[in-house]
Amino acid sequence: MNQPAIYVGRMMHHRLLPRQHRFSYAHYFLRFPLNEMAALKVPGFSLDKFNLFSFYSKDHGPRDGSDLAKWAREVLSRNDITTADGEIDLYALPRVLGYVFNPVSFWFCHDKQHALRAILCEVNNTFGEHHVYLLAHPDLRPIVEGQELRSQKIFHVSPFMATEGGYRFSFKWHDNAVFRIDHHDNQGNLLLATTLAGAPRDFTSRNLFKLLLRFMWLTVLVMLRIHWHALLLWSKGLKFFSKPVPPSEEISK
Repeated sequence: MNQPAIYVGRMMHHRLLPRQHRFSYAHYFLRFPLNEMAALKVPGFSLDKFNLFSFYSKDHGPRDGSDLAKWAREVLSRNDITTADGEIDLYALPRVLGYVFNPVSFWFCHDKQHALRAILCEVNNTFGEHHVYLLAHPDLRPIVEGQELRSQKIFHVSPFMATEGGYRFSFKWHDNAVFRIDHHDNQGNLLLATTLAGAPRDFTSRNLFKLLLRFMWLTVLVMLRIHWHALLLWSKGLKFFSKPVPPSEEISK
């Protein structure tokens, strides 16, 4: 850990109610240790400027290009998370030829002994809005692989799913990464199962070039697939939910 990495694998959505709808695509994402970003020098990749692959600070957190690690620590401090004083790893898609849309990014916040203490799940919708779900144990004990963490759903994502119910999260990050988010309704019925998984590769120009050959248009396809599957859901007769007013607070714990 504490090294940038490329993860190549698959993402899967399986909607169970009120209609079945499932899709799975080859996918990738990157891990960025925020404290090491300034020292990351890899041909084909740039920080806050155009390249084949790039990472822009303004795509995340406060959206103003400021220091992301500082912002995350301020969020943790405001929410009384005092133990996450170590490295912060951000898992997200990069910009490819200047474009990206991240449906969700994950900020893993560790203590100085490398134990995971909190996770920020930063969700974006296609209306240009974003919200962060802060996950941590109430007693601030370390988060271990496979543990279930829960949050109330308060942010609108899909027009074919009500903004109600809750999320159940679980994560594996040693060796292969597996991030799972299940959305349940208020009665506990599973509505949607989502999984993002990948195997790590070294963050090198050679591996970035391989990504470009295999996934050149992935960041564009993410947005196109969202609209395509929305059309398929509409064709199946699912109820349409108008976009509500977004949450007044950017963070929910």
